[in-house]
Amino acid sequence: MIITSFANPKVKAIRKLEDKKYRQETGEFFIEGLRTVGEAVQTGAPIQSLVISPELLVSDFGQSLLAHPAVEGVEIIEVSQEIYTKFAHKQGPQGIGAVVRQRWDALDSLNTAPGDLWVALDQVADPGNLGTIMRTADAVGCRGVILLGHSTDPYDPSAVKASMGSIFTLSLVKTEWDAFLTWRNTNKVRLVGTSDRAETDYQAVTYTTPLVLLMGSERHGLPDVMTAACDSLVRIPMQGRADSLNLAIATSLVLYEVFNQSRKLDTIQS
Repeated sequence: MIITSFANPKVKAIRKLEDKKYRQETGEFFIEGLRTVGEAVQTGAPIQSLVISPELLVSDFGQSLLAHPAVEGVEIIEVSQEIYTKFAHKQGPQGIGAVVRQRWDALDSLNTAPGDLWVALDQVADPGNLGTIMRTADAVGCRGVILLGHSTDPYDPSAVKASMGSIFTLSLVKTEWDAFLTWRNTNKVRLVGTSDRAETDYQAVTYTTPLVLLMGSERHGLPDVMTAACDSLVRIPMQGRADSLNLAIATSLVLYEVFNQSRKLDTIQS
């Protein structure tokens, strides 16, 4: 039966997942669109229910997702086009979404190995930035993202959208600085931070792993206590009137330098 009422309890529960507090209470989040749902299905994400509008779900790929073995037994909630359009919040909705359980890893469960690369973010505030960083981290083979302090929610709709499905392939950790520092020291992980006060160009450093790239908040950067703990502190050179870069762009530049050095080393060794 197709649900046509906004007062339906299932519809109300899905719409409430836009709220961070409700996402935290339920441990769930909502995703929308063929690409994002496709990534969730294909990576074995813990999908609780699929939400579809038969009027809008017309692509062959969308239909194939409904028959995928990974969603066998998963509840399928059919809603009207009008209701689904409210879920999508965009023009041209594709008629398929999903309620997915959040996945978090405990910091003390993380075992490091040579080649491991992580990103740690201190109080990142913008969910779009966080989602873009997750996408880049996935692209360069990071194991995951460690969120320090009062960072934004990676399961915010804007973060999920910007990650383009990478949220399903990364480990996500929430912790505080003191616990992170203890973990880093115990596991002998190299810590590299960025600062506009650093003397060393980010391309002048040899990056060895296991490594954590530590990035500060959009507004304040890294506090002194964090820069003091870094094994290396690097800067991204700039000229012109701009005195800073967007956090996601700055993170991407350094991650790709680490990645490119690793690729060159692999080429030499092979």
